[in-house]
Amino acid sequence: MKTTITAKGMVVTPGITKRIMKKTETMSRYLRDDTEMFIRLRKEKNRRVVEITVPFNGVTLRAEARDEDNLYMCIDKALAKLEKQILKHRTKLSKRLREDINVSEAPEFIETLEDEKERKVVRQKTYTVRPMAIDDAILQMEMLGHNFFVFIDIETEQTNVLYLRNDGDLGLLVPEN
Repeated sequence: MKTTITAKGMVVTPGITKRIMKKTETMSRYLRDDTEMFIRLRKEKNRRVVEITVPFNGVTLRAEARDEDNLYMCIDKALAKLEKQILKHRTKLSKRLREDINVSEAPEFIETLEDEKERKVVRQKTYTVRPMAIDDAILQMEMLGHNFFVFIDIETEQTNVLYLRNDGDLGLLVPEN
């Protein structure tokens, strides 16, 4: 498994790298050897944030953890969340995923400034939208931990938006022709 570590606003020390590599070794029993794991460390105000993204067999697994002081605890929490996701969705993944699907990059929420009344786009991310069934889109959204997901419906070949409603159910936005 290939692990890529990046940091923003902090230095990745050999101790941090060693801790990450040691903890990610346990993930190798769930993932294939050619799987890539992207770990992003960053400092936000008074806290540390660890994001882990794993493009895997056409879906993207994602976990994030925050801690006030301890980066090592953040790393452990994020990896534990990722492992829990893998175990939770293991049967769904084995039933639905095919080897020939292209790997897509995970969409992320557009972060906005809360203090200002005028909102502006502060982050833009591009990703590959691929055709999939609605059930696959639901699985992908759950594994990313997001409350929305953009995909192309495999039956209609239209771009749809799947979203989590306030009542806990799912909604689907389908464009009108």
